Amino acid sequence: MLFLYTTAFSVAWWLGLYLLGRNLRKPLLRRAAYGLLAYAGAIVVVGLREFGLAHAGLTALYEVLVLLPALCWVGALVLLLPEDDPRRPRLDGLWRWVVVPLTLAGLLLRPLLPNGAMWVALPLLLLLLAGAVLVALSVRQQRNRRTWGLLAVSLLFFGLGLGPLIFPLAWLAPLLALLGIGLDLVLLGLAIALLDAFDEGESLRLEISRSAVGAGVAALLFGAPIGLAFALQAGPPLTLAALLFATVALAVAAQTLADPLASLLDRMVFARQPRLQEQRTALREVASALPRTEESPDPNQLDEAEFARLVRRALSHYGDLPRLATNPLTHLPAVSMRLAARHAPDDALERAAELKGLLAEGIARLKPRGNDDFGTSDEWRFYNALYFPYVVGLKPYSQRASHNGLDGAAVAALRWLRDSVPERTLYNWQNSAARLIARDLMTR
Repeated sequence: MLFLYTTAFSVAWWLGLYLLGRNLRKPLLRRAAYGLLAYAGAIVVVGLREFGLAHAGLTALYEVLVLLPALCWVGALVLLLPEDDPRRPRLDGLWRWVVVPLTLAGLLLRPLLPNGAMWVALPLLLLLLAGAVLVALSVRQQRNRRTWGLLAVSLLFFGLGLGPLIFPLAWLAPLLALLGIGLDLVLLGLAIALLDAFDEGESLRLEISRSAVGAGVAALLFGAPIGLAFALQAGPPLTLAALLFATVALAVAAQTLADPLASLLDRMVFARQPRLQEQRTALREVASALPRTEESPDPNQLDEAEFARLVRRALSHYGDLPRLATNPLTHLPAVSMRLAARHAPDDALERAAELKGLLAEGIARLKPRGNDDFGTSDEWRFYNALYFPYVVGLKPYSQRASHNGLDGAAVAALRWLRDSVPERTLYNWQNSAARLIARDLMTR
């Protein structure tokens, strides 16, 4: 039983940390990851109760932990809607400012109501079902090929988030319950990671395989001695079980989050060598990005929509060479020709730099003729939408962004974007401009 509990915990813990490590800035990955980590915590509570930890607060903690994944995944369902769906920002705001506060209030008031957990679980169940239907209909209308993946994720949200409350674990054989939870967690993590990799134009198989094997080896090396001591009855069962969970958690975290931890250590040790920090960070990011790179694409086999999608992703990573290095467009023949022309080494960073140069040329082609650096007429909109946010680095809708040291044209563009261009309009202009650059690259 300890082996099964530890395995289920390890899988949930690893997948949650892996999704956070993919890109902490993405709300979809964060919400799915927080749900997985909360579920891992619920497994620990069940395991400790099984081995003799008797405390009144454990039952309450368990009910909270198994409800938090449902709350997180309701929010994740909203972000699975297409980016151009006008309902997405409204529903996301509704989740943030209505669903989350009401659910947290319900969890606090849960002990005051008979079957209080069910009063929280049933509304979340209805929201999950409504969200699954909404996502399925939206994807079906657009005939997006991610339909089946999104439907599968929606069903997993339902089963993982509220299944243990509707069908308590005590009603099922412990072995079957744990195997079912573990299978659902694996499928959920893979589905979210696959959707993210597809959106980013990246490959997933090599990177996630390495992460899984590394985490499994670390958990086995550090957890096996404690498991052996437990089997030999070399100490109190509860103490050994708690020590095993803690050791496995630290071992998996150290392996899965190796790059962020290395960056933190560099900042501590090399605090007075910022240049050294930057170089080491760049090398780590490139090394981590290489397994994500798709196979070299054949331009003749990419349709216009897929090519435009890859160009759009490349533009969004314009200022981040390690992320740009994962884009399959770095293997375009035009990039190889430019590398050969200047006798540059054929590595990931050099290819990313050449792709960045191609994108810069494509953006420059959108600029209207004349000597002006900025304009507000219709002919300037596509150039402004790409050049100032991506090349100059303006973040007009961010309250925390620093825009010091801008020239006159950039200051005027920043003011115009904030005052006259809604964020959704800018997003649509960027998509249209990306399609123009994609056509230009394909013809070249």
